[in-house]
Amino acid sequence: MSAIRKHFIKQYMDMFKLDEFLMEQLKDAGYGGAEISKTPLGVRITIYALRPGLVIGRGGEIIKALSKELQDKFNIYNPQIAVTDIPVPELNPFIMASRIALAMQKGIHFRRAAFWALERIMKAGALGAEVKISGKLTSERSRFEKYKVGYLPKSGDPAMKYVKSAVYPLLLKPGLFGIKVTILPPGVEFPDKISLKESTQKVEFEEGAEEEAEEGGG
Repeated sequence: MSAIRKHFIKQYMDMFKLDEFLMEQLKDAGYGGAEISKTPLGVRITIYALRPGLVIGRGGEIIKALSKELQDKFNIYNPQIAVTDIPVPELNPFIMASRIALAMQKGIHFRRAAFWALERIMKAGALGAEVKISGKLTSERSRFEKYKVGYLPKSGDPAMKYVKSAVYPLLLKPGLFGIKVTILPPGVEFPDKISLKESTQKVEFEEGAEEEAEEGGG
């Protein structure tokens, strides 16, 4: 394995662990993901939340404590944390994945929860969306089901620039489930003049063994 590949994998794992930590610490704030960028003064972390006040705290006490924890647990030098509101929660993949998880925790069937989420996402103006749920869905064998509506580029520049996705882990009695939500937000223009109005609004369905999903990259 090349040094570049090892470095990339380490960065990915570090971000995954950080995201997992923030998700647990800020669940009451409606955590909706984070973006990290390096600056000359340190590391800038932008946290998206439904209730920013619960991230900041009175007099900034919560955000100061969070900054110290990020330094101690993740060795992040001088983290500068900014908190941003989420204007349209239905267009945030992390929020929608967490809402599917909450519905499943309440005993709502996973497929019904996924269809509900897709409907809300598309009503909010998304050009396309996909929900993938993996785990022991209906039997002892782990598998996945995937539901897609609208237009969603899988590769190339548009996918890199505009498509947003998030994964939310959920532990239930049958075992661990993974909920992945992918969204193409409104207002995106494509150079190849794809007619998004002609893209199907019918839900497309796909299923398979969970191992196939991992090999295919999700």
